[in-house]
Amino acid sequence: MADIRIHRDHQLGLAKARKVAWQWAEEVEKKFDMECTVLEGETSDTVEFTRSGVNGTLTVAADHFDLQATLGFLLGAFSKTIESEIEKNLDGLLGKAAAAKKAAPKKKA
Repeated sequence: MADIRIHRDHQLGLAKARKVAWQWAEEVEKKFDMECTVLEGETSDTVEFTRSGVNGTLTVAADHFDLQATLGFLLGAFSKTIESEIEKNLDGLLGKAAAAKKAAPKKKA
């Protein structure tokens, strides 16, 4: 068994972070045949994901993401590759969301 832990700080706020998490969940469902469930809370959400040989959670808060996954015996041999792919995917989504936030026009007071 191999464990993967990824932490990413962000400045998106909870509403935008939720959108990123839902996008991530949709992508891993399609690309990796994962089954994802989103549990919404007041201050954070949890995306639970699972498939044969993998289970974990992505915790989404207003200022950070925490991903924890456990890989079964067969996938454990590929843990570094899988971790790298998850980081690339999550970082890409966070980068797009941060760029969109910067590009959004400021509201006048």
